[in-house]
Amino acid sequence: MAYAIAVSVIVLDQISKAWILYGVKLRERGFVELTPIFDLRMVWNQGMSFGLGQAGGQFGRWFFTVFAVGVSIAIGWWVRQTTSRWTAWSLGLVMGGALGNVIDRVRFGAVVDFLDFSGLMFPWVFNVADSAITVGVILLLVETFWPSAREVLASRRDRVN
Repeated sequence: MAYAIAVSVIVLDQISKAWILYGVKLRERGFVELTPIFDLRMVWNQGMSFGLGQAGGQFGRWFFTVFAVGVSIAIGWWVRQTTSRWTAWSLGLVMGGALGNVIDRVRFGAVVDFLDFSGLMFPWVFNVADSAITVGVILLLVETFWPSAREVLASRRDRVN
């Protein structure tokens, strides 16, 4: 299931970026105001999620590419070891997000970011892959530090089934 989630994240991420680049043509427009709190803003991110670690040039491009591929390989190993569905789903989100951004780095030399919630005082522009990574990490932290929350969710799921 983790690999299906990873592939789904990659597909959604790449479709959204293709739409932004070639449908909305945000590369040319730069900015589209949608609501008081949410806009589309074209950012070529050479760093990590949410613009962290920007100045890197070609070294940074390939460093982050190799790093993300290495993390994805390690996650693949972890997925094979885990017996927890929660962990597998979380890892699938992180892996899919990491590889979605790797595709951009290889194709463009930077990651396509476009989701801008600065109207909510959230200063970072991000994408679907970044969102998947963030949600996956949060779910892993919930499982690690609040195992009782995971057990409650699992018991609710079991009651539904």
